[in-house]
Amino acid sequence: MKRIAPPFDIPPALRSWAEINLSALRHNLAAVRSSIGPSPAILAVVKANAYGHGTAEVARALAPNIEIFGVANLPEAREVIAAGTGRDVMLLSPCLPAERPLTAGLIVTVSSAAEAAAFAACGPVRLNFKIDTGMGRVGAWHDSALDEVGAIVGLPGVTLHSISTHLPSSDEDAGFTLGQLEAFAALAARIRAIVPGVRVHSLNSAGILAFPAHAADIVRAGLVLYGISPLPAIQDRFLPALSWKARVTLVRNLPAGTGISYGRTFLTSRPTRTAVLAAGYADGFPRQLAGRGTCILIGGRRHPVVGRVTMDQVVVDITDGGESIAAGDEAVLIGRQGDEEITAAELAARADTIPWEILTGIQDRVARIYAG
Repeated sequence: MKRIAPPFDIPPALRSWAEINLSALRHNLAAVRSSIGPSPAILAVVKANAYGHGTAEVARALAPNIEIFGVANLPEAREVIAAGTGRDVMLLSPCLPAERPLTAGLIVTVSSAAEAAAFAACGPVRLNFKIDTGMGRVGAWHDSALDEVGAIVGLPGVTLHSISTHLPSSDEDAGFTLGQLEAFAALAARIRAIVPGVRVHSLNSAGILAFPAHAADIVRAGLVLYGISPLPAIQDRFLPALSWKARVTLVRNLPAGTGISYGRTFLTSRPTRTAVLAAGYADGFPRQLAGRGTCILIGGRRHPVVGRVTMDQVVVDITDGGESIAAGDEAVLIGRQGDEEITAAELAARADTIPWEILTGIQDRVARIYAG
């Protein structure tokens, strides 16, 4: 897919920054809509600073075409509300007891009638009732869910907005997931006999792509909105919305036999030209990327990271093709430069983690710049 990046205005004194393409976000949202059809509502997951992309800006970009925002906790809900979108906000994780009186106006997730009653004691409340069909994290176990719903329906001041479940293996185990979805659909039909009109949702990003026929009333789109497909085979439908860049702060010429960075885990085998970058693990570039073939793009070419990643700096070997690189030049940690690209998924694989962790790990001292 051809990618057209909008123009970004980057101050030359900026050391490290993430460029957020809001047009790409809207493209990805349209791709989700195309997958599920016109009817289901979209809940856009913007927890963890919108997966590192910036809560307020992402919320405002997506709001015209979604119904609900999903967050993990009360401070995140307040950020979304402050963005002024006017959309509903659902707390996807359990609240602390002390938080319950502070959730007025939100849709809160509960796992039992007792938890629902504790919210009701604080005033009128809308609930998302979570049912555990195999995730083993939160929710009423599916065998007891019908009884729990029956008890919730009788509580004064309670509106059962929705029932939901979560898919632990929708990107890995199609057989288990399909069985989970079919069992949940049968249970949802029984609950709807008790609570007509209650809305149903189960699909996360991978579920949206792999099982769109089970979209029900609402889908919860997370990683896919930010342009990373949990199913790599269909990555070409989506546009990564974030590029992460840093400046070269220093260029050096080192003799053969020189140790680079802490522990001298890398020794130069030849006269070596290096570039030092203004980013490190305190910015979110994982320390475990050292010694694993990780590269950085400078001047449109891949250059290997050498030595250990440190708190504030990374050293790159630019001996091959880096003669013209100088302090102040742009280096790409995630994103495209010329014909080369480094994706969050590539970094995740080299760091033995997942793209979610790479994106949400990009820290606040990395400036966010928006366009599109």
